[in-house]
Amino acid sequence: MTPRTNQPRPSDGVAATSLQNALLAKPTWSTHDKASWINLDAARYGTFAEIGAGQEVARWFFHVGGAAGTVAKTISAYDMALSDALYGATDHYVSRKRLEAMLERESAGLVEQLGARRGGRTAFFAFADTVAARSYSRHENGHGWLGVRFQTAPRRESSEVIIHAHLLDEDPAREQEALGVLGVNLIFGAFYHAPPELLIASLLDGLTRDRVEVDMIKLSGPAFPGIDDRLMSLQLVEQGLTDATLLTADGEVVQPSEVLYRRPILVERGSFRPVT
Repeated sequence: MTPRTNQPRPSDGVAATSLQNALLAKPTWSTHDKASWINLDAARYGTFAEIGAGQEVARWFFHVGGAAGTVAKTISAYDMALSDALYGATDHYVSRKRLEAMLERESAGLVEQLGARRGGRTAFFAFADTVAARSYSRHENGHGWLGVRFQTAPRRESSEVIIHAHLLDEDPAREQEALGVLGVNLIFGAFYHAPPELLIASLLDGLTRDRVEVDMIKLSGPAFPGIDDRLMSLQLVEQGLTDATLLTADGEVVQPSEVLYRRPILVERGSFRPVT
């Protein structure tokens, strides 16, 4: 369902109702529809910071038209020295630590630079991804971290959604294409899917499980009150976005390579009845 001029626009103050009705009528929107809707939402304005695999997410918002109302800035800090200067030194450039540093700097910069001029009428957001994709020198499956930090309304405390994904296409161009679609799905889902289960279900819209696996999700902030990230991780398994999820002994949601990298592993079969 492509937004038309006779449809309620997000800026009309009826975005929540009209969009929820539209989502119920047609649960799956195309990537074009989603990017168009966000561009029409006059209250949303933000930055896109992407490292690795091109600027595939930002490209969608320019491709569909109307990006001037949505995109404050795009940046792609490929050079490691420049990336460190912007976001701080790190041992792993494709990591949750790097992603969180990107989200922190870009969201803080928006408020600092634009808050006085348009903070009273704008819900700011920052999208970031850091990805290792296939290339001439790298032949393994791609993987990366994607996240969006966003205000639900002007001057509100920010909320955040972070995911880790594996890109399974063997062609680098298709990996980049999948990353762009996944990023748009993440932004749209964070903005407009109030039940987190719907957000998770929408992440693979326009994609298939043999192209993308999402094996970790973390939600935080006032947009997700009372959320248990352990249950959301189980939703990834239940809805078929991944085969398994990993939790630490204290209940923290983690991505397997975060805690298992270069460590000996003992696997013991067990069960939980009920899951606790």
